[in-house]
Amino acid sequence: MAELKIPEGYKYSEKHEWVKVEGDTLFLGITDYAQSNLGDIVFIELPEVDRELEAEESFGTIESVKAVDDLYAPVSGTVVAVNSDLDTEPAKVNEDCYSAWILKLKYDKPEEVDKLMDAGAYGKFVASLD
Repeated sequence: MAELKIPEGYKYSEKHEWVKVEGDTLFLGITDYAQSNLGDIVFIELPEVDRELEAEESFGTIESVKAVDDLYAPVSGTVVAVNSDLDTEPAKVNEDCYSAWILKLKYDKPEEVDKLMDAGAYGKFVASLD
């Protein structure tokens, strides 16, 4: 497998989602590990704006030529925006998974964000899976 990109400044979940925090809002997407294992992504089911999510709750699916996987919210919050570009160009996630965010979430439980892994811990976690 090619060298995985695991940028600093993001937080990571064991379900291979990343979050980038900006104030009380975070961007959420899937990691390089997730997109490379899925293969060519052909469809992403996006949640409704204003939907309330609990941590670990499934909010949609991501479909590739190989599989369909659930997407999970790593933290609780309210969906404030979705990346509608992914409706017509889901393969953007394969091209650059860290700029092709899936949703923006307004969160109010910073302790949930603090429990997520940093880049170093996520790298070790992914290495343990092989």
